[in-house]
Amino acid sequence: MALADVFLSPTGLLALGALVPVVLLYLVRPDPAERDLPTLRFLAAGERGAESRSRFERLRRTLLLLLQLLALAAIVVALAAPYVSVPASSTVQQTVLVVDGSASMATESGGSTRFARAIDAARDDVTGTTSVVVAGGDGRVALRRAGPTTARETLNGLHDTDAPGDLRSAIAQATAIADDDARVVVYSDFADDSAWSEEVETARARGLHVELRQFAGGGDANVGIVGRSFSGRNVTVSVESDADDTVQRTVSLGEQRRSLTLAPGDVETSTFTVPGGGGTVSLSPGDDFPTDDAVPVAAPDDPTIDVLVLTNDENTHLTTALAVNEQVSLTVKRPPTTVEDAYDVVIYSGLQRSRLLDGNVQAGREAIERGGGVVIAAQDDLPTEKYGDLSLLAPNGTGTNPTVAPVADDDLTRGISFPPPETYLTGDLREGRALVATSDGTPLIALASRGSGRILYDGYIEDASSFKYDYQYPVFWKRAIATLAGRESLSSANRATGTRLAFDAPTVVGTPDGRVNATTVRLDRAGYYAVGDRRYSAALLSASESAVAATPLAERSGDDAAPPAVVERQPVPRRLTGYVALAALLVCLLELVYLRRVGDL
Repeated sequence: MALADVFLSPTGLLALGALVPVVLLYLVRPDPAERDLPTLRFLAAGERGAESRSRFERLRRTLLLLLQLLALAAIVVALAAPYVSVPASSTVQQTVLVVDGSASMATESGGSTRFARAIDAARDDVTGTTSVVVAGGDGRVALRRAGPTTARETLNGLHDTDAPGDLRSAIAQATAIADDDARVVVYSDFADDSAWSEEVETARARGLHVELRQFAGGGDANVGIVGRSFSGRNVTVSVESDADDTVQRTVSLGEQRRSLTLAPGDVETSTFTVPGGGGTVSLSPGDDFPTDDAVPVAAPDDPTIDVLVLTNDENTHLTTALAVNEQVSLTVKRPPTTVEDAYDVVIYSGLQRSRLLDGNVQAGREAIERGGGVVIAAQDDLPTEKYGDLSLLAPNGTGTNPTVAPVADDDLTRGISFPPPETYLTGDLREGRALVATSDGTPLIALASRGSGRILYDGYIEDASSFKYDYQYPVFWKRAIATLAGRESLSSANRATGTRLAFDAPTVVGTPDGRVNATTVRLDRAGYYAVGDRRYSAALLSASESAVAATPLAERSGDDAAPPAVVERQPVPRRLTGYVALAALLVCLLELVYLRRVGDL
């Protein structure tokens, strides 16, 4: 074996020549000195111990020489920088663990989930300096540069989500926080598309040692709900089969059931009427991936919105738009009349001033107090004094042929084109904000909150506007009634996992994992989320995430080809200089102890 295979600086061994003069010093002994003895008595006594002292002296001098030679040899070897070749991965100072917490990692096999096995493996890979990145609903750095105990505690506190993951983003984050020559280990089923492979190549190009650990057991015959849509009070779910054979499934919501027969790759739909209070669309029998076998549906306890129209000159376009709304139970009354029942929304339209009773106006105030709403529709002779505080507009005349200013960005008006009216009431807004206004600032559509209720001003006079002929007219009134009644549409109340609920101020939200107080809540867990008396749902609705059968990385080819799980790099030298120097120090200390013991110190 060449010296270069053992020492980084073989020329340092030339210092071994220093051993020669040390040995020579021990070989050169001074001649014995002659002395006159006054008496034979001392000579006899000396002869008795001479032999034993001579043997001890030779042993002492030889052992001391060996210790000194050994210490000098160790120092010389240390100067030559001895080393051993070790894998490059064993020399890294920092390890970054990337744990996939996306929904597909909840796939079960062998009595545990992919995620649980990934966490067990990650705990074994913790090193002296460890960072942890989680690829869940969104990539995040869970731990940055901590010791082994903290790293394992962080891993123990992680959990998978019910949301699609972004493994590519997580690997990019790991690359960003990793030191040069750090080790990055990715734990995933790699069921996601291959976009993550580009980040792996980028990390390796930077000199990082990236290892891919795949956990892909189970899920070979998954059938799941991959889509959900709403129309009126109906929900339609899409069921997709990734099984290799034809399968039978039953889809149910409450007492409603549908039987499906799905060939490999088939997608079938089933439509159900959403009951009051909602429910859960279930797929049976279940399989290895239970997350997409159930889809919660949130709905109000009473899905019907009771609407009262008070009018002496009925706007048939308005009442028709309301009547075709499946959520609306419409009542039309002509004052003077009494209003005895409770309504969610009260609309005042085309009224004669002399016929409008105080009790009719009080019905609107009571609707607002119950959390409902009121609509004041514009007319040539608007009985403002009768409406009192219900009137958002302080009218001061009329105008003709205005220009409509840009529409405010609001759920009520978004995507709807509002034409300019021929004639309109001019005036100032007393309360709330204008969603649609003329160029001179006069509101055409305005909305205000009043306690737990709402008030809407409709500035389009029926006989002086073409808006009633627009196909978007019923759409506007469908949104308006839901808004005024405090009812979100079913599509708004039912979200996909991975999205967020956002609020203007910190709000208490009941989640599947407990209550939180925040301005935004990420819907990472499938289930129900309660905000006051409103309820939202979140469900995994992702065909790509439900395709949990993952091909082993080594078997992927073509466009789906994955980078190698491990790229072996050239072995690197691990210096032993410190260990040899420590050995030299120990030998020197041993020599001092020996000299002390024999009395030479």
